[in-house]
Amino acid sequence: MFILCQSYKKNYIKIVLVFFIADLSAPFLACWSRFTTWRRMRTQSGSSTTGTSNSSPEQTLRAGGKWFKKFWRSPTAQTNNNGSSTTDGHPSPTEAEKPVVNPNFEECLEGQYLFEAAQLLIDREKHLFGEITEADAIKAHEEGVKKLAADQKALEKRIEQTVQQSLSLSSEEEWSALTSAVKAINLEEEQDQLWRQRCRTPPAWRPKKWKEHHDKVLHELVYSRLENPSSPTGDQVNLSSIQADIQSMGRQLKEDMQWVVEVVKNCYPPEMDICNFYARQYHQTFSARLRKIADFVLDDKDCSFLLRWVKEFYPGILEKPELASNINTEELGNLLPDELLKPLEEQYLSKQQSDLMIFIGRVLDEAKKEWDQGKEPTRDDGCYVSPVAYDVIQFINGIVTSAHITVRDPHKAQKITSNLTDFMQRYQNFHEVIIKQNKPHSKAFIKANLSCVKQFRDFLITESHLFPEDVRENCLRGLTEMKQSAHTYLLTPVHKILKPHYQKVGTSDWLKKNTFEKLLNSAEEELRELQGLTQSCHQELIGQLQQEMTVEYVRRLLKGEVKLKDKDRQLMAYMTVKENAERLHNLFARMGSKQDWLKEILTKIAEVLKLQDIPAIQMQIISLGSAYPDLSEKHVSALLKLKTNLSKADRKIVKTTLSDTLKESRADPGTRRFFSKVEVR
Repeated sequence: MFILCQSYKKNYIKIVLVFFIADLSAPFLACWSRFTTWRRMRTQSGSSTTGTSNSSPEQTLRAGGKWFKKFWRSPTAQTNNNGSSTTDGHPSPTEAEKPVVNPNFEECLEGQYLFEAAQLLIDREKHLFGEITEADAIKAHEEGVKKLAADQKALEKRIEQTVQQSLSLSSEEEWSALTSAVKAINLEEEQDQLWRQRCRTPPAWRPKKWKEHHDKVLHELVYSRLENPSSPTGDQVNLSSIQADIQSMGRQLKEDMQWVVEVVKNCYPPEMDICNFYARQYHQTFSARLRKIADFVLDDKDCSFLLRWVKEFYPGILEKPELASNINTEELGNLLPDELLKPLEEQYLSKQQSDLMIFIGRVLDEAKKEWDQGKEPTRDDGCYVSPVAYDVIQFINGIVTSAHITVRDPHKAQKITSNLTDFMQRYQNFHEVIIKQNKPHSKAFIKANLSCVKQFRDFLITESHLFPEDVRENCLRGLTEMKQSAHTYLLTPVHKILKPHYQKVGTSDWLKKNTFEKLLNSAEEELRELQGLTQSCHQELIGQLQQEMTVEYVRRLLKGEVKLKDKDRQLMAYMTVKENAERLHNLFARMGSKQDWLKEILTKIAEVLKLQDIPAIQMQIISLGSAYPDLSEKHVSALLKLKTNLSKADRKIVKTTLSDTLKESRADPGTRRFFSKVEVR
């Protein structure tokens, strides 16, 4: 048995260490090492922190928990079967008997307990620069001050190293070290503030301004990461050096900011607003780098790439939910100032406009090539179709929509389509050439063009935001002219064939049923020749034919070749017109026309022919004039002249009634126009 006893005066406790050993050397040296370490710690603690520490023993013990367990674990300690620990076969002291030991500064520094290390230094600072005379401070504490200054520098260096590793933390210990470093920084800031409030001369190291230094370190860290970003080499394929540089910086920024909000944020108190601090640093650094790039004369690809990062990709990164919830993006502002941004946007939009005109021009050139080669357009479900409208619409929609996202201004993006009128004029000229040459495959091409006209028209109306208003109106006007010329081209041969049958309308032979029957039979045969159009275009075309046939019918009737001298002939004319209206409507309805209102016109005219009382005739004319304000007195006069039993005075009364009705009805823009197409001499 070897017994070593040592007694100390006040502020020390009596320690008795007893060792039972078979071999005295190893246990004795291990024990003596732990004892001298404990003595040094107690000595330093007593000389520098007694009465000045703000930390309780419990707090200090928790802060250095891992070190304590390691420090007090005996190398020969064992655990017996009943759970109690033994030392060389003898029971160890109970937990209550074990001394509570605070780690010293060096041990805190080594264990990355930076907050606790800072607290120890502050306690020593308070002790050294407390209420003592200057003579005492110079003589008795000169060595202590030097040691404290050295320790301050050591702690500052360790904290700086820890902060520099903020974006590359790889373990729980490193996260804890950063958290402890941040707490130490804030603690030192409080101590700086306390010294400002005192009337005594502060230590040479005060104020430390560790918060300011912390910000500077992070600024340099961000700068270095964007200056030397890590980016997979595979991402640099087919990129210019400028594009690769921008993409690498952007990727690094994105990854680092995600790391900040997911990890680093948890190491800082909320009041430090660390996410916004990092966001500002990255924004300012990235902006400075991009400004240098923007100062160069960039080619179109580099210009587009830079602009998309500034206006599209970078805002997209900040708009991600995990970042947007932690960062005030509005206060960051734009990456580039307007004086640099505007030229980039103009160059980008001009390039997009040029590309669009080239692409859609090629589409039209391909259609012309097929026309020149005598090829018919392809069929889809029996309908002639052309890829012109589809391809052009895809180009316009894709390029303008992408530009809208890039420049984030729909009005600016419309510049891309400002030359679309030129394309439509070229397309219209090609359309007229097809009609003029009237080749065997002209009708097929015109039918395919009608489908394109419909697609273009729908696109210009539904996606009006892609076009300047004047361009859109000019294009719509040109498309209307193309549709009308196509209808005229396809329907003129039909009217030519039906003309002999038209000539019978309004004559004495007209009152015979078989006369109109021939007209309907011929019309049905010609309608079959109009097949090959898409459903909507076919419906419009036969609706146009139905309207033109109705107009011709009324025009022939109002020529006045037939005289309805009495009630019986007027009744016969009524029945003929009504039956013609019904059969004409049924024919076109069967072919897909939706122009039901044309039947109503003929029915109202028939009613006028039947009626005998002037008031009744007046009411019918009022009804007809209200529904169709383009009904003129000439039309009414020609209609009433068919009823030869009406006097001139009666006709004048009816026309006066119409005049009063038209004054009220002409102001309604929603009414249909029909009689203005009916020429009356």
